[in-house]
Amino acid sequence: MPAVGLGLWKVPKEACAETVVNAIRMGYRHLDCACDYGNEAEVGQGIRRAIDEGLVTREELWVTSKLWNTYHAREHVQPACERTLSDLGLDYVDLYLVHFPIALKYVPFETRYPPEWVHEPSAADPKMELVKVPMQETWEAMEALLPLGLAKHIGVCNLNTAGLRDMLAYANAPPEVLQVELHAYNQQPKLVRFCEEAGIAVTGFSPLGAGSYVELDMAAADDSALKHPSVVALAEAKQVSPAQISLKWALQRGLSVVPKSVKPERLEQNLALEGFELSEAEMGALAALDQGRRYNDPGVFCLGMGAFCPIFD
Repeated sequence: MPAVGLGLWKVPKEACAETVVNAIRMGYRHLDCACDYGNEAEVGQGIRRAIDEGLVTREELWVTSKLWNTYHAREHVQPACERTLSDLGLDYVDLYLVHFPIALKYVPFETRYPPEWVHEPSAADPKMELVKVPMQETWEAMEALLPLGLAKHIGVCNLNTAGLRDMLAYANAPPEVLQVELHAYNQQPKLVRFCEEAGIAVTGFSPLGAGSYVELDMAAADDSALKHPSVVALAEAKQVSPAQISLKWALQRGLSVVPKSVKPERLEQNLALEGFELSEAEMGALAALDQGRRYNDPGVFCLGMGAFCPIFD
């Protein structure tokens, strides 16, 4: 799995195909998608254009997608994966992840796709509708994708160490990747260490921190670690951007990252992480910035959808 990928959350449909083609032209080989992002068809258009233009072969790409919360029941996992593949125009994904350890009431494709969080958006008081589907059932259905060739690898997102430990006790095919929110203000060192010892690769989403959440009113502009004096000073000393410092810090921790941008100059910058290193002292200075500050927390944002649904302690 390439260490730096293109995150496609919140990339507008009208810009998505062009962004994918531009990113592949620049050297990106890892695309991080999801049913819930609502743009997989456009990602697929970009992939087809890039292949048709001879920029890349399918085998040179690593495409990740994710199982949405409404498809956790055993009978819905394979159809959900197949719908993703149809939208992407692919025969397989390289990695398929369970997006959240949250099972929601099933919504048929023909009713609404992607289903999002609330069960009936047109209701007078739209709410999430939780269902009792154990993660073991979902994981067994995920494992069944492997011999079918629909997914080359499988993993999970947004699990804590307790959830991972339980999964490792019953999994025939253990999760190979954990994707979680990781940035300078939310470093999760115990979770990262647990995964290292368990042989689970870790990918950090939102590796630049607050930026993607400001427009969602889930963070303030001043929350950004990219503005912290320590990060700014390091960037000036290395003659790189604060974003490059943050991404390099993650790579030197042994993580992969999936930063998002639609701006060509930012796409290039996020991939240009060679030619400088962070010393042990510099890594320590960045480690000291940890606040346990989580922006993407269902225990907070689900309250606005009529559910108290914490997954982190």
